[in-house]
Amino acid sequence: MLEKLRKDAVLTQQDLSVSAEVSRKSINTIENDIYIPSTVLALKISKTVGCKVEDLFEQPQL
Repeated sequence: MLEKLRKDAVLTQQDLSVSAEVSRKSINTIENDIYIPSTVLALKISKTVGCKVEDLFEQPQL
């Protein structure tokens, strides 16, 4: 989900990492569902890509 939102905002992983004040690798791990961002980081990311925080997450299928 994040990768699509980031690309729609015409941002590279590096651009987003600078804005969110984290490493590019952190953005990569979030995009690959390896790492779930903290609330503060999710707020920074959502502000940068122009979406609601809840748009960054998908609820797991039960």
